[in-house]
Amino acid sequence: MRHLLLRTIAGTSLMLFGLGVTVRAQPPRDDDRYHRDRDDYYRGDQWRARMFEKVRDDLNHVQTTWFAGGDQYRIEKAKQELNELQNAMADHRYNERALDDVLGAIQRVVSDNRLSGRDRDILNDDMARLRQFREHHDDWDRDRR
Repeated sequence: MRHLLLRTIAGTSLMLFGLGVTVRAQPPRDDDRYHRDRDDYYRGDQWRARMFEKVRDDLNHVQTTWFAGGDQYRIEKAKQELNELQNAMADHRYNERALDDVLGAIQRVVSDNRLSGRDRDILNDDMARLRQFREHHDDWDRDRR
């Protein structure tokens, strides 16, 4: 009986160890295509007109590549803040406080989640673009730096 118990424990341990190795050996869900397409999109100046949509796309991308309870809440909160800012901008109302709320919400996603380095980089890049928008919002459409 004792011999059977030891064999069962050893077999179960080997099976669990093998499963752990198999899970780690699988390629990540995120392929390079999203990041290449994103980099290509930002090569010209056309991105400025659709910046909020691209930030939302990046949040959606991060949400599909990594998800957990609190992480979902923070990402949804960032998208909600972005929607409020975009609605104000659609009504031709620049709202710096709403922009700061978006930046803060995205910063919490970056700081408080277990993101891949690449996903963290794209959100940090989004925040840099939003900060650039804050500094130059008056002439954003005219100025093509």
